[in-house]
Amino acid sequence: MLISRFHHCSKNVKLVLFRSFCLCRPIHDVALWKYYSVTAFNKCKATYNKCIKKLFGYARRDSMSGILLDLGLPTADTIVHNSCVLFASHSLLSCNQIVQWFADIAVW
Repeated sequence: MLISRFHHCSKNVKLVLFRSFCLCRPIHDVALWKYYSVTAFNKCKATYNKCIKKLFGYARRDSMSGILLDLGLPTADTIVHNSCVLFASHSLLSCNQIVQWFADIAVW
């Protein structure tokens, strides 16, 4: 939907759209994916990379490292790691007794 509606916009507008629609909420819950397989994570990474290439008009053969450096976006692995660290730190600081109980038994 973003690609068809905003293909004429500048790179900066597309970056704001991508960060707000694709990085905020859908990937934020990735810290809860403890029991997903490596295959599921690889499919998510491939989809993330494909969306970036299509939205910003890069060719399929272009290097993902170069694209991410050019756009200033994080890799999918970085997003997963940061999400897990933030989730753990927020749960440890929570005042909720149930969340504290789960943190004490080290569920995550």
